[in-house]
Amino acid sequence: MERRTIGAAALSVGAVGLGCMPMSWAYSTSRQHGGDSLRAVHRALDLGATLLDTADMYGPFTNELLLGRVLRQRRGDAFVSTKVGLLVGDQHIVANGRPGYVRRACDASLRRLQTDVIDLYQLHRADPEIPVEETWGAMAELVRAGKVRALGFCAVGARSARRPGARLYDATVRQLERVQQVFPVSAVEAELSVWSPQAREALLPWCAARGVGFLAAMPLGNGFLTGTLTPGEGFEADDLRARHPRFTAEMMAANQPIVAGLRRVARRHGEDVTPAQVALAWVLAQGGQVVPVPGAKRERWVAENAGAADLRLTEADLAEIAELPAAQGSWD
Repeated sequence: MERRTIGAAALSVGAVGLGCMPMSWAYSTSRQHGGDSLRAVHRALDLGATLLDTADMYGPFTNELLLGRVLRQRRGDAFVSTKVGLLVGDQHIVANGRPGYVRRACDASLRRLQTDVIDLYQLHRADPEIPVEETWGAMAELVRAGKVRALGFCAVGARSARRPGARLYDATVRQLERVQQVFPVSAVEAELSVWSPQAREALLPWCAARGVGFLAAMPLGNGFLTGTLTPGEGFEADDLRARHPRFTAEMMAANQPIVAGLRRVARRHGEDVTPAQVALAWVLAQGGQVVPVPGAKRERWVAENAGAADLRLTEADLAEIAELPAAQGSWD
């Protein structure tokens, strides 16, 4: 697989990564099987999809434990990205950016992942009660201690106080400017997909101008852009899409033209090319520092996603995708 570089530290990863969250959290519990997930991770590494993206809150904790079973055998094949800063309760999620907590959380993640070092340690959310510089400073200490190789920042897509004209990631860019003064940002992770392209307005240019890597979360639109979801079919009660306004039967039906457009482009590239691969190839085309991290928990989907690294969209393809209708329904 093609390799891409993340950040000033020149960390090399496969062009397509693997989002591990669906294996343990937020998507259809009945379809989560440890054996299948382990095989999916091994398949990703076999194909060169080396970036494994997880977080301590996924499960919570069980996602890191699962990856630890693979890393125990194949640490040298993997680039490990995990996150800190969010605590999961029974009915809520809260941010914790206290330096002491960050240090303890890192040690716990290292134990669960069965590794001596985390390649990319990301701040999942800034704690509104703690200056972000303090949290980032504690994370920088972990780099100096040899427990972490590089630091990343997860972007929050919220328009500042809903001010007229405010762009989706303006607040995140301001935070990035602040933490960059403390210790270099190697990567930013944020949603980027055909139906959620807003990161291209300010966030992606900020990264490109500074040599910062960009990890594209949800590049398949939580599965919608694969073309495998049927409007009205419904989701299990614990699936995050069951409560999401873009995944009502009405909105899924209204957004089918987007999938149809991806399918048209796919057909031009061959019978075996899928809408999902076109969606990932579009993300890859947004810049050489962009690495999509599609979530998957089956070998079949991992292999399909990895195949997108070989798909080269033409200018005509990109122009056609640019003309697709904007997604309907609230998202941010």
